[in-house]
Amino acid sequence: MANHQSSIKRIRQTESRRLENKYYAKTTRNAIKKLRTITQKDAATEQYPQVASMLDKLAKKNLIHKNKASNLKSKLSHYINTLA
Repeated sequence: MANHQSSIKRIRQTESRRLENKYYAKTTRNAIKKLRTITQKDAATEQYPQVASMLDKLAKKNLIHKNKASNLKSKLSHYINTLA
């Protein structure tokens, strides 16, 4: 166990940030899966901006790479455009 006060505080901060990041990443993955199961174009179009915003936030916090976020948004928009 760490002996310095700053090390103890850093451990606390890291753990709380890890849990928060894990929550946001899992929530975003679930939102992507939910969007991919939608079969109506208008419902998917309505949901897409929220999912894109979530991906942008993950990329901004360096939880995922910015190119991965762009690729996911591109694939989702392509999926929405192929819906009848």
